[in-house]
Amino acid sequence: MKQSPLHDRHLARNAKMADFGGWLMPIEYPGAGVLAEHAAVRERVGLFDVSHLGKASVIGAGALDFLNSMLTNDLSKIPDGAAQYSMLCNNAGGVIDDLIVYRNSATDFFLVPNASNTSAVVADLQANAPSGISVSNLHNDYGVIALQGPLAAKVLAHFGLQIEIDYMAFTYVSIAGCDVIVCRTGYTGEYGFEVLPKWNEALIVWDALVDQVEVNEGLVCGLGARDTLRTEMGYPLHGHELSLEISPVMASASWAVGWNKPQFQGSEVLKEQKEKGVTRRLVALKSLDRGIPRPEMQILHEGAEVGVVTSGTFSPSLKVGIALALVNSEFKVGQQLSVDVRGRASSVEIVKLPFMTSHVR
Repeated sequence: MKQSPLHDRHLARNAKMADFGGWLMPIEYPGAGVLAEHAAVRERVGLFDVSHLGKASVIGAGALDFLNSMLTNDLSKIPDGAAQYSMLCNNAGGVIDDLIVYRNSATDFFLVPNASNTSAVVADLQANAPSGISVSNLHNDYGVIALQGPLAAKVLAHFGLQIEIDYMAFTYVSIAGCDVIVCRTGYTGEYGFEVLPKWNEALIVWDALVDQVEVNEGLVCGLGARDTLRTEMGYPLHGHELSLEISPVMASASWAVGWNKPQFQGSEVLKEQKEKGVTRRLVALKSLDRGIPRPEMQILHEGAEVGVVTSGTFSPSLKVGIALALVNSEFKVGQQLSVDVRGRASSVEIVKLPFMTSHVR
């Protein structure tokens, strides 16, 4: 199993470790746990090791047009120095992966896909890249550290960094003497940044950030809290809300599709789905009782199965069970359904996303 460059630091803190996309990563830390880590991000600041995320580059003349022919979103709509959320679909409209694309220039792009899908993303891009465009897997070249929460900018200010950039913009700076990429993004819904140091300098950057996070009464956080935070925002997780069987249209992610740009991989199927509709769509569910929906639980209406939970958890912020789910398209916001929680029908209501107000948009 693969290990983060920060692996020894997590073991030294006695973190609970688990397999995440083929990587041994921290889920939570003793003395705090998911609820405390979640609260630290919402109220102060938290620091995550997300070095399992993939890294790749697409470089060469025509790289912009090539990526626009492959990815769902329209990279021509963002300037150099900006990042964009997008998806790579197959010809059937299924999602190979969702990823963040950093635009250095029209000929130089840096990609951050999901851990377990990096090889598939790189292989598909390499197979379709025209002559002169280089697609490289840089998975072990960079670490990724997510600094998230209202005090994130204060932490960076200690290093002399006044990073006043728009959401989804990035810059190149130095932290603790190490060159890093800093992007105003994250997966929590809070103000924050993702910091990408070189793999062999990740420990230096991590230790420096940990010191300042703790000075500001923040916490080092595991992927358990990252999951509850992203679920509260309704952010999709590949393998749950997106997959080869769940298209962007089904996942209610049409906002990340450049419908007006020329044909791209999977576009014919996606446009047909948009025009004719799909049988099931992703919705948000909020528990009306003490039940907590969990992934793969059936959703019922008048005793009949009408959907399935894709992600579900207890919301530390709202103090109720919440879920993302694929349900039959005729059901709308405000309607009540039930979830089969270990043989008991638990009442839920379809609500608007996000569950929480976003602080980053």
